[in-house]
Amino acid sequence: MPALTITSPDDPRIGDYRALTDVELRTRWEPPNGLFIAEGELVISRALRAGYRMRSALVDEKRVSQLTDIPDYAPLYTAAPELLESITGFHVHRGILASFHRHEIPEMSELLGRARCIAVLEGLNTHTNLGALFRSAAALGIDAVVLSPNCADPLYRRAVRVSMGEVFAIPYAKSEDWPATLRQIREAGFTLLALTPGEGAIPIGDLTPEQRKRPALLLGAEGPGLTRAAMAAADARVVIPMHNRVDSLNVATAGAIAFYEITR
Repeated sequence: MPALTITSPDDPRIGDYRALTDVELRTRWEPPNGLFIAEGELVISRALRAGYRMRSALVDEKRVSQLTDIPDYAPLYTAAPELLESITGFHVHRGILASFHRHEIPEMSELLGRARCIAVLEGLNTHTNLGALFRSAAALGIDAVVLSPNCADPLYRRAVRVSMGEVFAIPYAKSEDWPATLRQIREAGFTLLALTPGEGAIPIGDLTPEQRKRPALLLGAEGPGLTRAAMAAADARVVIPMHNRVDSLNVATAGAIAFYEITR
C-alpha cells in the first residue's frame, strides 16, 4: 500500500498518535479502546511476530523507503519530522510508530494453570521499571506475570519500548481482587516468595528445592515496597545479600537478579 502523506496534525486518520506523552490521557483512552502504540522497527516487528494486528503506522517521511515490515492491510501514513512532533508531543527519533489492536488478557486461573514460575507485581506504576521487569522475565525463564490492580499498563508505549518488545513474549493477567489473588496463587500450588530487604528475610540463594519447585516471586513498588497484606500472604521472605551497606536495589535490577536465582 502506498504511503499517505499527512499535512495537518488535526487529520482524523492519525488520531491514535495524538498526545502520546500525556500518560493520563493515553491510559484512559488506549486500553478501553483495545489499542496500544509501538515505537521503532524492532518493537513493531516483535509485535507482529507475536500475532498482534496492526491498525496503522506513522513514519518520518525520510524513512519510508527503509521500512520492510508494514503489512499490506495497514495504512501507512507519513509526515515531516516537525509535524510528527506536533502530533505526538515528542521527537520521534526512531522514525516510526504503529498502532496495534490488543489481545484478550487470559483469565487468572488459566494463566496460573499453564505456568511453573511466575512474577507477581504489586503497585508497579513506573513504566520504565515495568518494561525492564518484563524484559528480564522473558530473558530469565519467567513463564507469566501477575499484576495487582494498581500496576501500570504493560502495553503503554514507554513500557513496551523499555522492554524492547519482550512484553509481547510474556503472558500476563491483572488482578481484580487484591490481595485475594495472592491466596489464589498459593492455592494453585505456588510458593509465594516476597522479595524484601526487611528483617527476617532469608538469602535468596538459600531457598530449598521444594521452594524453588513452583515459585511466585512477589515484588513491590520502588520506595514503598510490598504492602503489609502482601507480606502477610507470603510463604517466605527473601533478600538479595548486598555489600558496602547498600540497603536496596532498583526494583527492576532486583527482579532480574531474583529471576535468575529462582530459575537456576
